[in-house]
Parts: sequence; C-alpha cells; structure tokens
Amino acid sequence: MFRTTTRRAMLLGLTMGVGLTLSGSASAQTDYPARPVKIIVPFGAGGVADVTIRIVAEKLSEKMGQRFIVENMPGAGGITAARAALSSEPDGQTLTMLTNGTAVSVPLFANLPFDPLTDFAPISTLGTFDFLFVVNANSEHRTFKELIQTAKNKPGEMNVATIAVGSTQHLTSVLFKGEAGVDFRHVPFRNTPDALVSLIRNDTHLLIDSQAALKSALEGQQVRALATSGPRRSPAMPDVPTVQEAGISGFDVTSWNALFAPKGTPEPIIQKLNATLKEILATEEIKARLLDLGIEARSETPAELTARLRSDIEKWRAVIEKAGIPKQ
Repeated sequence: MFRTTTRRAMLLGLTMGVGLTLSGSASAQTDYPARPVKIIVPFGAGGVADVTIRIVAEKLSEKMGQRFIVENMPGAGGITAARAALSSEPDGQTLTMLTNGTAVSVPLFANLPFDPLTDFAPISTLGTFDFLFVVNANSEHRTFKELIQTAKNKPGEMNVATIAVGSTQHLTSVLFKGEAGVDFRHVPFRNTPDALVSLIRNDTHLLIDSQAALKSALEGQQVRALATSGPRRSPAMPDVPTVQEAGISGFDVTSWNALFAPKGTPEPIIQKLNATLKEILATEEIKARLLDLGIEARSETPAELTARLRSDIEKWRAVIEKAGIPKQ
C-alpha cells in the first residue's frame, strides 16, 4: 500500500513537472516576441530586397508589439548573412531573408557553407517579381520578336548587360540564349547603374534586371521594356508582353524574397510569424506599396516555400550544367 501510494505520488509529481515545463515553453512561444527581433538581409540598403523587408518589418512591429530591426549584411553572395543567422540561437529572435539568388547559389558555388533546405526553417514568401528585358528608348527594336530576330540574323554581335556573373539576372540571360536559340555577348557589370549607362550609351543592346532597379530609367523614358520574364503579364506592367508571348514557350523566371529562421526554431513561433505575414501581405496597402516596386505581395506556407526553393534549385542546376558554367 505504501509503495503504491508513493509510486502514484512520484508519477503525479513527474507529470505535473512535465506539464509545467511544457506550459512554460508554450507560454513563452505564445508571448513571442518578448523583445526586439533582428532580420538579417544579405543586401545593401536601398535595394528592392531591403525596401521590401522594411515595408514588411514596419507592419510586423505594429502587429506583434515589438520592433523588427533590419540589419543589412551584404557580401560573399549572401554567405555572410546566412552564417550570421545560423550562428544565432534558434529562438525566433533572429530571422533572415533568402531569395531566388539562394537557389542559384546552391548549384553554382562549389563550397557553399550551408544548405538552405536543411539549415533553415522556412516561414513565408514575401513577394514574387519578374525581370524586365529593356532596350534603349531610341532602339530600333519595338518588339521582343524583332530583337530575337536581329540576334539570330547577327549571331554574336548583340551585347546583353546584366549585373554580376552568377546573379539570377545573368542566368536569366543564359536561359534566354538557350531557349531562344540565339548567340550574343554577355557583358557583366558591378551594379545596375553602370549597366544602365552602357545601355543608354548604346555600348550594350539589351539589359535584364528588375522593375524596381529600372524604375527611374523607365519613368524618365530612357529605356523601353520589351518583355517580362514570368509566365503571365506582370500586374505592375500589364501592357508589357511576356517572353513566352514572343514565341519562347515555357520561358519562366519568377524571382522571390522570403523570410526564414535558423533550423530548430520552435514550430509555434514559425506558425505565428506565418499567420501574421499572411495577414499583412493580404492588405491593400501593402499590396499597393510592393506593386509600386514591381513585386506581387505573396504569402506561402512553410511547405509551399520549401517546394518553391527545391524546385528553383533544380531548375538553375539544369541551366548551369547545360551552359557549362564552372563552379564558383
């Protein structure tokens, strides 16, 4: 009798102790965030990714009652930012932005020090956007079909500008070359302003970049958009046809920005962030502010974001291998 009573008391005490521990853990996660949250961005201030996350961080701060502080950490193709994020505790207090560029990096870099599919916990996509194919405003080419025909008639004579080798813009040009069956010289630049100058001076004949990066030149009528890279017309530029409409069936480059946390971040925190982002990205205010940058506000579940990342890794792996681009 004594042993039975003692055993019951011990089990009751153990159960209560476990219950208190779980309750405390759940409470801590329900109360998240209890202090300011840092979001590491692998790009410099002022770019499309930086502006996007600052718009979203402002609303996260309002909705969740703590400041979401953006820390810019450019360099090494996003590796610096990823390392910083992964060195932090997986408690939801440090988040990071990964992009379509991350999917490119996996097959492109020989010794990438992290695996985005296994080292990070996906939270949600923030938005998707196309790239624009633009020419000098005085270019003889009025349609993308005309430009393709010129490239076919004069193989190797057209100069196509993008930012750095290995960027998504560069690989978009590689994909375009293969799918359209054309030959041209790729001219890489350190940044968009330098590439724009080359186009305006007619040193290059075509430039591929995001609408946000080209916004001033488009509004100033220095350049003219001939095509967008997505599978359908962009709601930000509905009058501009797609590459597919020019006859390149199946051409689709849709870039994206998304929020991730270090692997091991508690699931209730991931779900709370996902639900809040879904609410924020559905508002007309945020849709309009992002669309002004050429970005479609879009939330996804962690599973959908993982599928998007995995699909893009394999897509760009195939492009890189087919083009024979050496590992960086």
